[in-house]
Amino acid sequence: MAAVEDRFLQFHPVHGLNVRLDPSGTQATRVESFAHGVCFSKQPLAPGEIFLIEIEDKELGWCGHLRIGLTAHDPCTLETVPEYSLPDLVNLGESWVFAITRNHNKVVEEAGEAGGEAGGRVEAEGTEGSSKPSTFFTKSHLHIQNVCIPRDKLVGRSRPGRFSHILDDLYKTNALPPTARRSRIGVLFVPRGQGKADMHIVINGEDMGASAKNIPTQRPLYAVVDVFAATKCVQIVQVEYGFSSLQTLCRKTIQKHIVHRMALDWLELPELLKNYCKYE
Repeated sequence: MAAVEDRFLQFHPVHGLNVRLDPSGTQATRVESFAHGVCFSKQPLAPGEIFLIEIEDKELGWCGHLRIGLTAHDPCTLETVPEYSLPDLVNLGESWVFAITRNHNKVVEEAGEAGGEAGGRVEAEGTEGSSKPSTFFTKSHLHIQNVCIPRDKLVGRSRPGRFSHILDDLYKTNALPPTARRSRIGVLFVPRGQGKADMHIVINGEDMGASAKNIPTQRPLYAVVDVFAATKCVQIVQVEYGFSSLQTLCRKTIQKHIVHRMALDWLELPELLKNYCKYE
């Protein structure tokens, strides 16, 4: 499979009635009610390209959470954007949407199905692959079959504060509900040959398995994000696939040699550099 090229991802200007996009087109907020929050990626996804979002804000009092998936419908061709992704958009056909819940998001493979390769694993560069849970969150890339995604941006992080060092570890181990603020959730499709692909959902760096199989890839596939019910606002997270920029390499080197990102306050570094390393 061809390498995924870096590009700036945005939401499509066609979206649900209650959605408002920020000027950059990367943040979607449902401004009222609990429905009409369906959004799409501005461009179709490339094979193996993840559409990654972070939950920025929630709204108490509603039952249900974010929904995410893929559709072969070009948003520009829709007469009206469906009120719900489930079941309305799915009922139009050629759409595959997964409801994110507080628990039970992992797809359990049948014995012998897909040879045990549908789930994601993480490998260090130059080492043998391993799917052991004890090493899952210690390596550099998430591997889903023949797709390789840098995991630097995949895991949610808390807002910098007194207990950040505790909360960050909870995101890394998926101990917090995936519907929590700052959780990061992504969708991608993995080609399987003969014009078919599997849809995978990634939550805080962990592959949930193939949530939809044998999706036809003859038509372009757009990401679907339904800012539904308790989920009020989401932000697109940009992922670097190729060679990291010098700025990113410097940030990673600094972060690698400190106990926790909040420890940057103790270093004699420019304030702008400290903030970049804390928030990125």
